[in-house]
Amino acid sequence: MAASMIGVVQWATGAMGRTSLRRILDHPGLDLRGVYVYNPAKAGVDAGTLVKRPPTGVFATADRAAILATDATVVVHTPRITLPYDALVDDVVALLESGKNVVSTAGFHWPDAHGTAYADRLRDAAIRGGVTLAGVGVNPGMIVERIALAATAMCVDLDRIIVRETVEASAMASPAFVFDLMGLGSDPAAGDIRDGPLGDLYSTLFGEVLHFAAAAMATTVARIVPDHRLTLAPHDIVIAAGTIAQGRVAATEWRWTAVMANGVEFVLAILWTADRALHDGLVPGHWTIDIAGRPNIAMTLDITEADPTRPPSRALTDATMAVAIRAIPDVVAAPPGLFAYQPTAWRA
Repeated sequence: MAASMIGVVQWATGAMGRTSLRRILDHPGLDLRGVYVYNPAKAGVDAGTLVKRPPTGVFATADRAAILATDATVVVHTPRITLPYDALVDDVVALLESGKNVVSTAGFHWPDAHGTAYADRLRDAAIRGGVTLAGVGVNPGMIVERIALAATAMCVDLDRIIVRETVEASAMASPAFVFDLMGLGSDPAAGDIRDGPLGDLYSTLFGEVLHFAAAAMATTVARIVPDHRLTLAPHDIVIAAGTIAQGRVAATEWRWTAVMANGVEFVLAILWTADRALHDGLVPGHWTIDIAGRPNIAMTLDITEADPTRPPSRALTDATMAVAIRAIPDVVAAPPGLFAYQPTAWRA
């Protein structure tokens, strides 16, 4: 084994985790040292078997203590984001204190958005372990933080940034993801998900994006105004994850407007839908970025699957894990503490 190889633990083996595991096994500079699984049925299974690859000699474990004791430089942390948002913090703190850098796709993009007590617990654990924590991904992690904000550097004056995401969930096969985490299929008569734990989760997660944007522009968030919207199914809608009954939630649009102390408005809108036809035939790009200022800037970004026999969601999974794997050497080289890529953005 080359001395320059980085020892890696893969934490969780859902869709993201299995993609990550393949990338780790294929990467010439990474050496798989351990795999953590939540499902006891996967414990003891060779990592290669989990992703339809040749045996590796590394066996998955559901023993948290065993992972903490594993000799590895970095953990690729890909569990599903949970309710409440901070449910994963204890695991991440333990990993950091054990001397492992953590690259996470499950939050941790800008912990300072949640106040000093939350951020300092993570920062202090990293410093004690002599390591670094980074939250990475596509959105959050890339679209605003490394693309939209970088584009604002072309503006002499800046008034407003609008970033919209549109994701169709019709081909997503996981009921737990589509119905529980995305909120589709919920019954509005039983309660408005915009005012419950799901609304709190996404306001917390995407609030990190808005506070990051403010920091990149050398300002602060004065206030955040939510304007979340639901679209109900006009008839039963059958999707890969199951059936959304008539009158149930068929689309959620999580929408926030952040007013910055420097006067810039930032609108972030995330539309998840069972069927694009519910939105007057609107088929925007996966992401659209509109920057109003001098000059105006408009961008459309699509991430698509090249193989038509594969589910469309695979493209975003591939993109997310490409960002995470490529971040490993930067995170390992960074000083102990919290890490985020810093764009050159517009400043007053």
